[in-house]
Amino acid sequence: MRNPLGCDQFRRSLKLSRRGFLQAGAMGIGGLSLPHLLRQESVAANSTKDRSVIILWMRGGPSHIDMWDPKPEAPVEYRGEFGTISTSVPGIQLTDMLPKTAAIMDKWSIVRSLNHHDAGHSTGDQICFTGYNTGQNPDENVHPSCGSIVAEQLGHLSPELPAYVMIPKMLPGAGSAYLGVANKPFETIADPANLATPFSVPNFSLAEGLDVHRLDDRRGLLTGLDRVQEQIDRTGQMRAIDRFTQKAWTILSSPKARAAFDLEAEPRAVRERYGMMPAFDPGASNRCGAPAWSQRMLLARRLVEAGVRLVTVDLRWWDTHVKGFESLRLGFLPRWDQAYTALIQDLHERGLLENTLVVAWGEFGRTPRVNNDAGRDHYPNVFSAALAGGPVQGGRVVGASDAKGAFPLANPKSPQDVLATIYRFLGVDTQKHYLDNSGRPHTVLPSGSPIMELS
Repeated sequence: MRNPLGCDQFRRSLKLSRRGFLQAGAMGIGGLSLPHLLRQESVAANSTKDRSVIILWMRGGPSHIDMWDPKPEAPVEYRGEFGTISTSVPGIQLTDMLPKTAAIMDKWSIVRSLNHHDAGHSTGDQICFTGYNTGQNPDENVHPSCGSIVAEQLGHLSPELPAYVMIPKMLPGAGSAYLGVANKPFETIADPANLATPFSVPNFSLAEGLDVHRLDDRRGLLTGLDRVQEQIDRTGQMRAIDRFTQKAWTILSSPKARAAFDLEAEPRAVRERYGMMPAFDPGASNRCGAPAWSQRMLLARRLVEAGVRLVTVDLRWWDTHVKGFESLRLGFLPRWDQAYTALIQDLHERGLLENTLVVAWGEFGRTPRVNNDAGRDHYPNVFSAALAGGPVQGGRVVGASDAKGAFPLANPKSPQDVLATIYRFLGVDTQKHYLDNSGRPHTVLPSGSPIMELS
């Protein structure tokens, strides 16, 4: 069907609320956003077409001092309760809570001089996902995330899989903003961290008892689409489903897509390699119990291996204000050490690491001084990130913080520099302009340069 509206007007007509979008039918985000997620498929054809990115989003803000940038010579109120450990690369030390990660230091690198000026969770999220400091409603996605930019410019590695996937649900700053519904992430909704039930993506369950196997022939497909069209028209939230809908159904009925999301098909030994520890909660006063998010990281590997271009994995909740060292010692750091090491080694062994950039970070670090509750508070003035794969040469440290881990001492870097590194690896044009909903142009990034010291 030819679109009777202008491109921008048509896009704006499809800007649905998250709640309304999910209410439009039992297919949820998978069934209804996929036609639009596929619109940009034909825009990309360059030498970077086989590359993918995994963002391990450590929401809440991991403590740089207690992980990647220890300060053994600092006073105890700064250095905290953990010691240090030498890594496989001479001269680089980590906290002694990360022995497995230290042993593979040659396969990943650290940026120790990141900084920005916003100590809010959601506003910090937006800076790190979009490169823009909104200064507005922290829960409103004002600018498109890096995943949505990638979906818009580069499209799909495989026509049978989404370009951009979120495990498990939307994060502040991770949406598509003025790039529209077409470039929102495909959310798994179901959580691989829930070990009580087998993992199954509800987006592959169709409305009113429809089964993808009943849509194999053309008549079944058209009948199914007519029924979905009728449902959507009754809601008044969408006036048309165009030819891209057929591609959405291709994904929903694709054995390749269903296999990629089938975490239960993974051998038990591999799942245990990543870690299947139950959730940890050191006490009701601390909301920082660590979920079993190791399995989310394994699903991310499955997805990039199958052909998803960018996967964001929610690894919350590193907000260690209270009983911080207890949370890190008994919950977060052992899980991280096992799962991160398993992911990097798994990608390497499968020949995927060269074409997969893995970026692990959060919206900020933690205060250099330990607070009165044996924790650390929000701190954007300096923090760290771990990068592996793709263009990154392992065993490098970029930048440095001062003796107390309070401010950048050398070679300061910004979140925009990390995003520029991701974009350069994938082949995204960061100078391209997009119009917001008011018609004002914005470049992909307002500032930032790739971190070439990692290469």
